[in-house]
Amino acid sequence: MSPNRSQIWHDPRNLLTGIILLGIALRIVTSVVFFGNSIQALPGVFDEVSYHNLALRLLDGYGFSFGQQWWPGTAANEPTAHWSYLYTVYLAAVYTLFGPNPLIARIIQSVIVGIALPWLLYRLSYRVFGPDRVTAGIFEADNGLRREQKIGLVAAAIGAVYIYLFYYSAALITEGFYICGILWTLDLTIQIARSPETKMRHWLLLGVAIGLTVLLRQLFLLFVPFLLLWLWWAKRPKLIHLLIPLAVLVALMLPWTVRNYLAFDKFVPLNTNSGFAFYWGNHPRYGTQFIPILPSEEYFQMIPQELKAQGLNEAEMDSALLGEAVKIVLADPGRYALLSLSRIPTYFTFWPSPESSPVSNLSRLLSFALFLPAMVYGLLLSLATPYRSWWERLASPLTLLYLFMLMYTAVHLLTWTLIRYRVPVDTVLIVFAGLGIVDVVTRIQKRRWAVTVISR
Repeated sequence: MSPNRSQIWHDPRNLLTGIILLGIALRIVTSVVFFGNSIQALPGVFDEVSYHNLALRLLDGYGFSFGQQWWPGTAANEPTAHWSYLYTVYLAAVYTLFGPNPLIARIIQSVIVGIALPWLLYRLSYRVFGPDRVTAGIFEADNGLRREQKIGLVAAAIGAVYIYLFYYSAALITEGFYICGILWTLDLTIQIARSPETKMRHWLLLGVAIGLTVLLRQLFLLFVPFLLLWLWWAKRPKLIHLLIPLAVLVALMLPWTVRNYLAFDKFVPLNTNSGFAFYWGNHPRYGTQFIPILPSEEYFQMIPQELKAQGLNEAEMDSALLGEAVKIVLADPGRYALLSLSRIPTYFTFWPSPESSPVSNLSRLLSFALFLPAMVYGLLLSLATPYRSWWERLASPLTLLYLFMLMYTAVHLLTWTLIRYRVPVDTVLIVFAGLGIVDVVTRIQKRRWAVTVISR
């Protein structure tokens, strides 16, 4: 006997498939209609101009360099390590196969992220809110969907339609792949912590997930110690097990570290952007009020003339600016504290702004502003979860999500803030939005059921 329509739509596989197809469609439409086959300095995605040109230079045999002076201060035909090597290689590979057609790269990226992001949101939600020991059964259903499956499906649906997520997925920047890498890393970490036993391949796979995420944006390195510390607390594995993902991470970074040493005659583990960002983000020019975006030429003017006169390469300049930034902070820590606090409104902006374009304002209202109440409500529900002890609370997967959001937010408030930099936190908050929406719907259904019973 074939299943009826009701049974089909109570199968989480079918529901998730529909959500994924919706997410792919939205991303492809955005790629074709909004971005097209051209490279433009659109709001929030100017980096795609750099990645496109860098990939073309790589294909032309010039290596990782630009043909003219380029952000953040790289001289023409000089090596750069400011940009993600992994993402540049992705673009170069697509251009090799299909010619320098940005639209094809956008569509491929949209399909990959359109599949991976809702799928990972579902898995992560299931692991966080599912049984204590999650080994299998992510899609199993018994007389309807379980609570953790409902939360996962709602989170996946939000991830599919969240405007920021499909906007950045279609742009030729690291965001789409990077956010998927973060979700994959969190999912694998919780899977290892909650499984009765883990095999070598689980630890190796965790190392791959961490490594690829770091290669997309080295900022994730700052979270790795917190992640491994939580995993040790929750799992209490042997030390050798925790060293395995670290070894894989080092192995994935090593080729680029060697390349950097050959290019700059200086030890640079991966990218040359931390010094620039910390210096520009905390320059005395701001006083105590941070300005998210200034004209490009103003950033170049901020660099001290004595450093410019030394003819430093990009790696040397990055290191020198980091040192200057530390001096600036130590010279006036009170100003630094107030400047960091001034970044809070920018980071959490959910209201329209006259300085933003209509597209940016609409994206903000129909993504972060729309789902913020559910995110906050779900977050409060999770914080109210009772535990038998502090040990159990700290070992909870929820704590890992809290750690990520707190660390990621703190880093950007202390350095440089743009709304785009908050989107990875938005994505994790979507898990809590799923919890909040399912809780509200469940309460409404119970009240309706109670009213129905009483009326009878």
